[in-house]
Amino acid sequence: MGFGGVCGGGGRGQASRGHVLLLAADAAARRGGMLLSPGANVAALAMVPADVLLACEVPADMVCLEGVRDPNTVLARLRVAVAAAGPLFVYVSGRLTADRRGRRLFVALAGTTAGSVRYTSLPWEWLVGELRSRSGGVATVVVDLVADKAAWPLVGGSEELPGCAGVAGVEVFGVVRGPDAPTEGGGVSGYTRQWIDQLRRAPVRPSNVEVHVLAAGSAGLAPGTLVVPSARELEMRCAPAPGHVRPEPGPFPGPDCAAGSAPGPGAVPVPDAGPDDVTDSDPDSELLPAASASAGGLVEGDPRARLHALAVEGRHGEADALARAWERGVVERWGGASLEAVRCGEIRADLARMAGDFALATRLWVDAGRARLEWQGADAAEVRDAAAGALYCWTQVKDRARALEAGPELLGLLRALPLADPAHLRLAERRLEALRIPYRSGALNL
Repeated sequence: MGFGGVCGGGGRGQASRGHVLLLAADAAARRGGMLLSPGANVAALAMVPADVLLACEVPADMVCLEGVRDPNTVLARLRVAVAAAGPLFVYVSGRLTADRRGRRLFVALAGTTAGSVRYTSLPWEWLVGELRSRSGGVATVVVDLVADKAAWPLVGGSEELPGCAGVAGVEVFGVVRGPDAPTEGGGVSGYTRQWIDQLRRAPVRPSNVEVHVLAAGSAGLAPGTLVVPSARELEMRCAPAPGHVRPEPGPFPGPDCAAGSAPGPGAVPVPDAGPDDVTDSDPDSELLPAASASAGGLVEGDPRARLHALAVEGRHGEADALARAWERGVVERWGGASLEAVRCGEIRADLARMAGDFALATRLWVDAGRARLEWQGADAAEVRDAAAGALYCWTQVKDRARALEAGPELLGLLRALPLADPAHLRLAERRLEALRIPYRSGALNL
């Protein structure tokens, strides 16, 4: 938790105004059913407040486009959005297609046929070109697309969307499924639904990269789906250059991979792999890849990028083993009460959350919050973030006994902080009180 958004933009002396543009392009269907219903996606996403989508509390406009047949209409709306001085959020859902020669990508609009692609669809290069022309303010682009048989050869097997790499100030996230992807029944697609769920669940707004990672990992995507950015790209993006010591990020790095200044801990011993250290999904994998381990069995440098990649790939046993090994080495070198050890605990908390072990995540976040409270005081952002992470994870603990065990310490931490929203403390108090009431009839909704 605790991944906040960044406001930006050139207001030129006046308050920046954000802009949200949601585009429902042509639906993707085949005889077996609906592959993607863009209208349902946009309708659901439009229910999320604009400031949450933008990760920034500024005045904002929201425009939803559905059923548009003229690409010039979309282009005009896109230009207005790109011209916004404040943060920008663009969402595109629908069918990707290509011209007859299969050389250019298009976002199919309502009524597009194979013969009318060049006249009734939005050229992909228009979208990318407008984003490149943006002069100020952060921009986030999220796509949930299905590529038809004409477009799939242009994107299938690649690791990025054409033209989107290296666009300054623009973050691009999303998925593109192939023409043979399973049908989804016409409702909100899995990836978009998970984006919405992650934004609604968290007491502290996660970063876009964390939302994307969780959404892609929970959406049940078909094999071969293009995921942007992929786990491999995130790992490479966050790897330090030779001879460069990367600054200290939060539990897992965001898009810029830097949120502080202290260097990470050095090499620590790796334990022998036990039977639980390798997941069933990858029985041939080693505890650590060669790129992350030295000949002497040490974790060299800062393994956060590797931990993140393992967690995203669902290899939670390996991620936990590597994190525990790193933590043991840090404790031996700096002590269990050191700031470095607390950072390791926060990383393990986030790994536990990603693995679905919310009880462990709660305990680790509470421990981190209490330690930081002693050093930094109740007003420190890191303390509040740890408390928010602990509260969220505790609300996800379904086992009554484990929730009861963790509740009192969580309440102790919350009561020591000047919470931004007192409702969080009341929520925790009411839940703990309900947990202490014996079952009377049926299951108790916790």
